[in-house]
Amino acid sequence: MYWKNKPVLFVLIPLVFLSGCSTFQNGFMGLAPVGDRKAYTLARDSYDNGQYEQAVKELTSYINKTKNVKRREARAYRLLGKSYEQLDRLDKALETYSEALEYHPDNVPLLVAAAALYQRTSLLDRAQDLYERALQEDAENLEALSGLAYNYYLIGFASKSRAIYDRFFALNPSATALDRARYAQTFLDQRNYQQALFHITKVLEEQPDSPDFWLLRARAAHGLRLTDESLKDIDTALLLAPQRLDLLAIKALWLYQNKQYNLSAQTAKTMQGISPNNQLASFILGLNLYQQKKTASAIKQLKTVIQLNEESFIGKVAQEILLSLTENSRKNGK
Repeated sequence: MYWKNKPVLFVLIPLVFLSGCSTFQNGFMGLAPVGDRKAYTLARDSYDNGQYEQAVKELTSYINKTKNVKRREARAYRLLGKSYEQLDRLDKALETYSEALEYHPDNVPLLVAAAALYQRTSLLDRAQDLYERALQEDAENLEALSGLAYNYYLIGFASKSRAIYDRFFALNPSATALDRARYAQTFLDQRNYQQALFHITKVLEEQPDSPDFWLLRARAAHGLRLTDESLKDIDTALLLAPQRLDLLAIKALWLYQNKQYNLSAQTAKTMQGISPNNQLASFILGLNLYQQKKTASAIKQLKTVIQLNEESFIGKVAQEILLSLTENSRKNGK
């Protein structure tokens, strides 16, 4: 009789023990108990529906139910961090990721999420470390490869950036237009304008509605001295974003370099229509007046530039030009 019932006892004893164990109550290996999994699903649904404040409340409650902190779920922490990011509470997002990584230091999705936020907040050294840790765990993780490649670009290592992008594209031939545009940017920054033009042109075939992509192509064409083509690309960018002062400024300066002074001045005046006290627009007007031999008007315009901000780089350059023009005017008796 004893031996007949012994297997039953061996089953019952561990079950009785586990019924009082916090690990059992909180879920095996850190997963939520069956009764609580619905709570995570509701929190995830709140996030997917754009109800980020609600998601934060639900996820915070869900995470804190697990008293053993080392058993708290990495996925819940990650979603909580993402919710804070959507609410632009980046300090709380960073705090969430940091806490989560104490308990899940090798979790790749967490590492990538934290790295992307560090990169977004210009903490590039920290982002670099986390992307590299993620790739140590998963050498073919596409998000980590893309993030690390862009991080290298941001810290000024275009050649290393390109090498990682090469690995990334080999694994992901259908990569996003943004990744391919960033790849093109690495060529542009090293003045390899031909390759930059080639790659960004391919990007624009897939996504022709981005003013930033047209600007990148314009800069590549300008580097190759394809003046008409570069100006045409800038005009296309301006059709998509007519109020962008940076695009107007580049167009005005390129027209000035091309000795199209009237068109350059007209573009600068368009800038002033959007931003009346724009110092760069005033400076470009002064340059065009000078090139058109309208010295008195140029002097007056440069004085306006200086009044706007004499301590800025533009203000200091304007002062040097003004001093030169004034001395020449005296010598010529004007």
